[in-house]
This record gives sequence, structure tokens and C-alpha cells, in this order.
Amino acid sequence: MEELLGEFIRYLHNIKKASVNTELSYRRDLTKLIVYFSLKGIEDISKVTETDLSLFVLDLENRNFTASTVSRNIASVKAFFHFLVKEGTIGYSPAENLRAPKIEKKAPTIMTQEEVIRLLEAPDGDSPKEVRDKAMLELLYATGIRVSELISLKITDVNLGMGYIDCHDENRDRVIPFGAEARNALASYLSGPREALVRNPMEEALFVNCSGVAMSRQGFWKLIKAYARKADIEADITPHTLRHSFAVHLVENGADLHSVQEMLGHSDISTTQVYADLVQTRLKRVYEMAHPRR
Repeated sequence: MEELLGEFIRYLHNIKKASVNTELSYRRDLTKLIVYFSLKGIEDISKVTETDLSLFVLDLENRNFTASTVSRNIASVKAFFHFLVKEGTIGYSPAENLRAPKIEKKAPTIMTQEEVIRLLEAPDGDSPKEVRDKAMLELLYATGIRVSELISLKITDVNLGMGYIDCHDENRDRVIPFGAEARNALASYLSGPREALVRNPMEEALFVNCSGVAMSRQGFWKLIKAYARKADIEADITPHTLRHSFAVHLVENGADLHSVQEMLGHSDISTTQVYADLVQTRLKRVYEMAHPRR
């Protein structure tokens, strides 16, 4: 089965042009499946039944994986067996009728504008690292891009003069503007601190770590956690929190949903609608607390 998994990962890489993170996610999920089958003595993929897969899902649930993790594993299993059918390895997919558990959607954590300011001002030194950190945080909030998109930016993706970045995701490219604060932070970073961090003058990554290579997701995750503590922000802040806050603050200040959708890179407007719903909920809460005849 491991050989078939290798073929599937190569298919994702060569044909589907999946990102490294997507490939790692599929490999991690499907390795769980292969280990489970190995323990059950199932070696032939063509012998796998719907019942076998249902029991695998039950095993995940019994091991206290979250509903979202179980759902992602089911999606990986479905994609794997669909690939095997397409390649003619098996005649039908026993994963076809697998159903993902119902996921209770939690409202995203939104920072207040005052909290955002405290976070963005937390890197207040003039060392190359702090100047870089300031530029990363400012750009993330200014554009609402995903952390994966932030760390994938190249120097050539930034147009300081016009104030925009070329953002590349798995589905399409988009141009996103940024304001004066992000421009100033980027200009400061590019005026010397980046050069001080880079070891290879041919390095294309916009944001590099202290080893001179592209910043990793884990590295930026630790960075934002540290600055949240420094800014005395009690909420559990993640890189995605700034993306959510960017969207809600735009809507609160009058931006139309279609423009926000375009900047966030959502393919469906319903995904962006959640931010408008959050704004309405917050307004209703303020009204109920403050209006004398509520």
C-alpha cells in the first residue's frame, strides 16, 4: 500500500500541482490508514470494503481526533481511492459512501482595532529581525493574505511604488493593495535589514529567517504568539486571526463583500458572508447593551 501512496503523492505533485503542505497533509492522513490496515492484517487494497473504512473512521473518533481532523482524513481517503479507480488499480471506490461528521462551526476570533495596533507596534526595535517582524505583521493585516501566501512571497511580488503585492495561491493569482503603514514597514525592511539576514544574494524569498532562507509557517507562528504575549493580548492569536480581523474591520468600515471576497481570494461569496454576519451580530449586541428602549 505504501507504494500506491507514493504513486498518489507523485500524481498530486506532477499532475495536480499540489503545494508541499497539501502533499504532506495527504501523506500524513493516508499513513494512518495504511498503519491501521497493517494492524488488521489487510495488505491488498482491492480487498478493502466499505465496512473496513467505516471501522477506520470509528477508530479515529475513538482516538479522540476532532471532527475537523476526521473530516479531513475522510476527504484524503476518498481522494486516494478515487485516484486508484482512475488508474484502474481497483474497480470501484469503497470510500464513496463515507460521511464526514458534522462539524460545529465556531465563530472566528476577531481582534479589536486597538488590539491590532498593540500587536503591530509590539516589534519596536531596530534590529534586522524586529524590522522584518514589523513588516510581516503590517503586511499580513494590510492585505488579509494567508500565512502560507505571506511566506511564499518573493521580492518581485512587491510593488512598493504602487502599493500592491502579487499574491499566488493554488487556484489563481490576485493583486492586493496595501496602505502607507505597510509600505513604510516594507521599505524599512528592504533598505538594509533583509540584506543583513540573507546569506545567499540569489535568495528570492521576501521574508527570510535568521538562517537567511525563507521563513517557515512554524517560525511565523511562534513569532506572532510571542508578540501577542508582549502586547498583553489574552485571546489565542494565530496568523489567521489577523486575516479574520482584516475582513471584519473592512466590512465594519463600509467595504462591500465582493471587494473583500476578491482580496481574500474566496471562490464563493458565501465564505465571505460570515464576516458580514459577524459585524451584524456585534452591532446588535452593542444596540442591546446601549439603547435605552431596547
